[in-house]
Amino acid sequence: MVSSCTKGNVTVKHDPIDFGGQVTKTTATLAGDSGSYDIIETYGFVIPSLATDKKLMPLDDLYKKYASDYGLDKISASLQKGMSFDGKLYALPMQTQMYVMAYRKDIFAKLGLKIPTTFAEMITAADAIKAAGLMQYPIALPWLATADVSTSYEAAMNSLGSDFVTSDGKVTLNTPEGKQALEALKSLQPYMDPQVTTFDQPKVQQQMYNNTAAMSIMFSGRMNDLTLDKNSTLSTSFAFASPPKVTDSSKYAYDRLSIDGWSIPANTKLDPDMLFVMMASSVNEDASKASVPAAYPAREGMVTADNSPYGQAANDSIAAAMPPVVAADLAAVTTKIRPILVQVLTGAVSVDDGLTQMQAAGESAAG
Repeated sequence: MVSSCTKGNVTVKHDPIDFGGQVTKTTATLAGDSGSYDIIETYGFVIPSLATDKKLMPLDDLYKKYASDYGLDKISASLQKGMSFDGKLYALPMQTQMYVMAYRKDIFAKLGLKIPTTFAEMITAADAIKAAGLMQYPIALPWLATADVSTSYEAAMNSLGSDFVTSDGKVTLNTPEGKQALEALKSLQPYMDPQVTTFDQPKVQQQMYNNTAAMSIMFSGRMNDLTLDKNSTLSTSFAFASPPKVTDSSKYAYDRLSIDGWSIPANTKLDPDMLFVMMASSVNEDASKASVPAAYPAREGMVTADNSPYGQAANDSIAAAMPPVVAADLAAVTTKIRPILVQVLTGAVSVDDGLTQMQAAGESAAG
């Protein structure tokens, strides 16, 4: 990031920070009359709640003013919609991520396995890998108890055409789809490391690097790392595919679309025009091209099978994903149910009791 953006007399300073730290800084910035940051990275997931609370500045007028100068009309219309709420644009899309399956093509070829298109086929492949004595836990998913696990559950529900809430705010956890999704996740659990609820995406990457997993499903932003020989001696052994469906009859893939973008805090004291120009510059055509293959930029048609090792898988994934539900209470519901979800997956609470508890917790969060 620093080397790409340091040009001429402009030097970019960037201190790496994990997702939890970023959320903490963003929350602090938006909390008062003024904050520490004047441009923040936001996600489609949180836009409805931040917009409802009037924490972000609507960008429609600035977008119209600078669209032609920076070719903003080439940014995916669907991604712009995903960063909007109540008809207003609150973030300029910068990139998107989607679930992609990474698998060991050498192991699959050796055992004559086909690329899984359902959870059942993942289990069949895992059984064959275990039976061959190649690894004990062939499946790796990020189920970190403080974050990723709820995304995984939501992806399973999305595969079945449902979500935690409807667009009008109705909580839909204690439903047939909610139960089927939860049971589907638990069916994969015997094939994953017993410490899976402590694993974030970098930990899943490590499982792939270290020959302790043969299949993983993560956001696409993690895929390019797998292809770098500096990270693993297995870098040439990985291949990529669209994620599977929960069942053969599922309407969508086990998938989540995460849209990243730049927003202007409503409490900024700086010139919004200046800030927007900085944001628009960061998503222009040159910047977008430079981000491939490490990222999937928001501009249409930038990623292909020719310029990205996971490009075809990512494009197939987008086509197979359920359109995101836009609801102001979704983020709050997700946070509220996460501890209960972890208890169900660790066996401390039964599926039925967990669904009842999550429904009540979700309704409480939604007010």
